[in-house]
Amino acid sequence: QVQLVESGGGLVQAGDSLRLSCAASGPTFTSYPIGWFRQAPGKGREFVATISWNGGITRYGDSVKGRFTISRDNANNTAYLQMNSLKPEDTAVYYCAASTIITTTTPTNEDEYDYWGQGTQVTVSS
Repeated sequence: QVQLVESGGGLVQAGDSLRLSCAASGPTFTSYPIGWFRQAPGKGREFVATISWNGGITRYGDSVKGRFTISRDNANNTAYLQMNSLKPEDTAVYYCAASTIITTTTPTNEDEYDYWGQGTQVTVSS
């Protein structure tokens, strides 16, 4: 069992930055990719970013490219999402997820992730 706990959300103004953390426990953290997704009120879950098990490959959703950066610290079993130049449309609950199903690539589909955190709220005011 993989347990994931997100932190770092909050209320910020447009243009500000936030860094989300995803602390993992359970089977070897270095054996699976980590993804970040978000869900705004009344909308479906949206892919934000993913990082391979060793951090060598990253992928981003079109709406966050150039503003968000995903990273991981395998020594501390933690993944991060650095969010810069935040916009009101970034307001959502952000979830981190682990894929023990597809470990050799960087999946972008939420169905390819089998463990999820509880989410952390990010609110960006205009």
